[in-house]
Amino acid sequence: MIARPCLDVDMTNDASVPHDADLIAEPRLVVEPGMAARVAAVATPVLEGMGYRLVRIRVTGEAGCTVQIMAERPDGTMLIEDCEAVSKALSPVMDVADPIQRAYRLEISSPGIDRPLVRRSDFERYTGHLVKIDMAVPHEGRKRFRGILHGVEGNGVRLVRDDVREGQDRDVLLVMEDIADARLVLTDELIAESMRRGKAAEREMLENLGLAPEPPAHAKEARRHNDPTKSKKPKPKAAPKNTKQHRLAAGKKKRAGTTDHHEGD
Repeated sequence: MIARPCLDVDMTNDASVPHDADLIAEPRLVVEPGMAARVAAVATPVLEGMGYRLVRIRVTGEAGCTVQIMAERPDGTMLIEDCEAVSKALSPVMDVADPIQRAYRLEISSPGIDRPLVRRSDFERYTGHLVKIDMAVPHEGRKRFRGILHGVEGNGVRLVRDDVREGQDRDVLLVMEDIADARLVLTDELIAESMRRGKAAEREMLENLGLAPEPPAHAKEARRHNDPTKSKKPKPKAAPKNTKQHRLAAGKKKRAGTTDHHEGD
């Protein structure tokens, strides 16, 4: 096996708390069959153990055989350093498990800007963007849809279509479990938002590494408030004011104040 990490990475998504156990364990709606499924069975526990989520696996005949593994952090970001770390950890595990049983080239990459949507949280995160959806089970006799994503309702995805013909409904609710493939469509709005989010993720990474000064408290609070995916930390409870330590300190302060008053008279 030749392991070559794919460093063609986009930092495109919302910044939230890393290593979120619930997001890491969230199941995918779209899973691969056959050889790719065997690779997924090997890669998933390694990725989850490192704090990443599997997005998609593709096995192609390019360059002999190429295994492309798309992965991301729970917040949707994937930096070059992340790709290198995953490649280094996964390569020896793949060698032992041998799910391909022939020579292949391993690529680790981010999902990219026009990424596939494979989890419920993906559809929630990218509400308002243009998407293309292929159904495994037809919806009202139709398999392909394109339109603006309007969020998740129960077990369905709400879509306002831009590919309707006369007499067809623009507003459709597609069952998530019946979706075969869904991905974002590259638009100017998506690129602009991806660049903004990418810069924010890079800045936060540099801050965490101590390579950039931490923002002031009010900026951190504004960042948390403006990011709907950022978990809100509970405010710490105030310490009780009627402990023995507090009473002793108050008595000492009172005696000191009385002494000072007498000395000043």
